[in-house]
Amino acid sequence: MNSLIEINHLSTHFQTGDGTIKAVDDISFRIREGETVCIVGESGCGKSITAMSIMGLIEGPHGKIAGGQIRFGDKDLLKISKEEMRRIRGNEISMIFQEPMSSLNPVITIGKQIMEPLMLHQQMTKKQAYARAIELIELVGIPRAEQIANSYPHQLSGGMLQRIMIAIAISCGPKLLIADEPTTALDVTIQAQVLETLRKSKEQSNMSIMLITHDLGVVAEMADYVIVMYAGKIVEEGDVVELFERPKHPYTQGLLKSKPIIGQRKDQLYSIPGQVPNPLELTESCYFHDRCENCMTICQTRQPRLMKMDNGQRVACWLYDEEAQHE
Repeated sequence: MNSLIEINHLSTHFQTGDGTIKAVDDISFRIREGETVCIVGESGCGKSITAMSIMGLIEGPHGKIAGGQIRFGDKDLLKISKEEMRRIRGNEISMIFQEPMSSLNPVITIGKQIMEPLMLHQQMTKKQAYARAIELIELVGIPRAEQIANSYPHQLSGGMLQRIMIAIAISCGPKLLIADEPTTALDVTIQAQVLETLRKSKEQSNMSIMLITHDLGVVAEMADYVIVMYAGKIVEEGDVVELFERPKHPYTQGLLKSKPIIGQRKDQLYSIPGQVPNPLELTESCYFHDRCENCMTICQTRQPRLMKMDNGQRVACWLYDEEAQHE
C-alpha cells in the first residue's frame, strides 16, 4: 500500500511561565491508504497534540511546531499557506473531536452544520447539500433523518451527537479521518455502533483512519497498525497482532497487563506503578525508567533510539539495544 501521509521528526512545543513543554518530541510514522492506525497511551502523552499538529490547529503565541515535516501527497502541510490548509482541512483530512457537544454550534441546526462543509468544499447548492445531509444522517444509522436535521445539538443524546460528528467528518469523502477518542463516555452499545459506523465509512471509500484512544479493546477491534506513545515520544509501534501477542516495551506490556480479561477473576487489576513524568522535568534519561521493572543504569542517563526488530516492530528500549550490553 502507498503512504497517504508521512510524519517525519515532528516536534510540537508549548511555552509556559515555567519553561518549555515538549508535548510531541521528535516522532515519525506514516499512514498508508486504506489503513487504520491507532495511537494509544495515557492522558498527556501527546496523542491529541499530534492530531492537532496534522490539522494545522496549533495556535501561537504559546504553541508552535518546533520542527519536522508532515507530507500529505506532494505537499508539506507545515509549509503551505493558511488558505491552502483550510481547503485541505475538512475536505481531504477531517477530524472528529473528543467532545461532540462542545464541537457543535448550539444555536445552529444539525442539518445546517452538516451542509456547511458540503457547500464550502463541494460547491453544492443549499438544496443539494440538504439532500446529502439527510443521506449522511441515515448513513450513520440515525432514524428520522429529517427530524434530526431540524434539531439542535442539545436535543440529541451523546451517542447521536458522536455519529453526527462522523457524518460531518465524512461528508466530503476525506482521504484521512482523524478520530480523537470517538467512544469516550459512551455506553458499550453506542460505542459498538460508533465503531461500526467508522468501519463502514472506511470500507465504502477506502479512507484511512488515525484513531486516538486509550481503550485497548477498541484498538484490538479496529487497528491494522498500532503506535504507543509515552511522554511525547513513540516507544513502540507495529502490526496489531504482533504488538498484542509479543509486546516488547515494558510500557506496552504494562498497558496490556492492566486490561481486564473475560473469564478471569481478579481481586485487583494491575496498574503500572508511578506517574507519568512532569513534562517540565524531563531529562536525557528514558522517560519511563522510574516506572520500569527492568531499569538499568543506562536507562537513567540516556534516551533509547527507536529500533526496528526482526518481526517489523519498532521499539525504543535499551533492553533490545546491543550498545546497552557494553555499558
